[in-house]
Amino acid sequence: MAAAARFILSATSFCKASVHTWSRLGGVAHSVSSVCVPQTNTRIQRRHAAHFTFQPDPVSAQHGPTQKMNLFQSVTSALDNTLASDPTAVIFGEDVAFGGVFRCTVGLRDKYGKDRVFNTPLCEQGIVGFGIGIAVAGATAIAEIQFADYIYPAFDQIVNEAAKYRYRSGNLFNCGNLTIRAPWGCVGHGSLYHSQSPEAFFAHCPGIKVVIPRSPVQAKGLLLSCIADKNPCIFFEPKILYRAAVEQVPTEPYQISLSQAEVLQEGSDVTLLAWGTQVHVMREVAAMAQEKLGVSCELIDLRTILPWDIDTVCKSVMKTGRLLISHEAPLTGGFAAEISSTVQEECFLNLEAPITRVCGYDTPFPHIFEPFYIPDKWKCFDAIKKMINY
Repeated sequence: MAAAARFILSATSFCKASVHTWSRLGGVAHSVSSVCVPQTNTRIQRRHAAHFTFQPDPVSAQHGPTQKMNLFQSVTSALDNTLASDPTAVIFGEDVAFGGVFRCTVGLRDKYGKDRVFNTPLCEQGIVGFGIGIAVAGATAIAEIQFADYIYPAFDQIVNEAAKYRYRSGNLFNCGNLTIRAPWGCVGHGSLYHSQSPEAFFAHCPGIKVVIPRSPVQAKGLLLSCIADKNPCIFFEPKILYRAAVEQVPTEPYQISLSQAEVLQEGSDVTLLAWGTQVHVMREVAAMAQEKLGVSCELIDLRTILPWDIDTVCKSVMKTGRLLISHEAPLTGGFAAEISSTVQEECFLNLEAPITRVCGYDTPFPHIFEPFYIPDKWKCFDAIKKMINY
């Protein structure tokens, strides 16, 4: 009893003392006052999530008048154009009726009605299965999976049903009118279940197309192409760009060809290949290589993962003799491995150095260690130095 009393008294004395405690998680410092209450004027150090600088493409008048949009607004514009022009088009998924967690469908239910924009149960397998059914019946089905990380329950429906429907029926039936949208990639704080890049899982599946845009202009044009395409398409949207990426986007509908990579910068020494957010990382890497090393980099945005543009990539590698591929997904089994294998088969005698991959680590996607996990510009820059000095 006496020992307990002494413990309570010592604890009380400890609380009355002025104690400073530091939390290393997030760099937050707490100053504990004499009454054990954190002071309100605590200075908090905030970590900036962005590991890149978004660079908009030059404004083009090719597709008519433009309006300033971020990436989620360009997606909304594409969906709005589709609903307006196609009376069979329907949009469905978890929470899409009120606009979705990233606001990509905001206002569409009010404009087009609850029969064309509606919520589903929290069941990804059911969402895709329903989409297959109404696509087979002739509707233009646009399904949303709330995060790409949650697409795995629908894997069987996508791989064994949607991708094979035309083949198994001898082209009597198909669900080519199905498009599946999903927010994709790292966001700065998404951790295990809101940061994944699962494109490689679907690249092993003939019968579907997989597309990832880098910007608002690209997102609208590529999404409209996916919706119009007569094959089931998976459209992954880099969620970190939803608000970070802003451009002048055409208000009228337009399409950008699928399975056609784009050379964003011509060069002579190294080919840099990426897609989605990583394209903007590579833009900075190309500038650093030119400034610090005098190395001329050719930058390519792959855009379509399946089927990918082998000709454009190989033509570039034949010219530069070096290839650096970078993506956020883990290294082992990532799509960079498929590209690397194909390029060495086609361009072996042109290579001046081994093909290099700078990717995520073979671990679950971390939370506070995300800055160390992502393939940032410094990792890519180091890879270029090694390739040049090989």
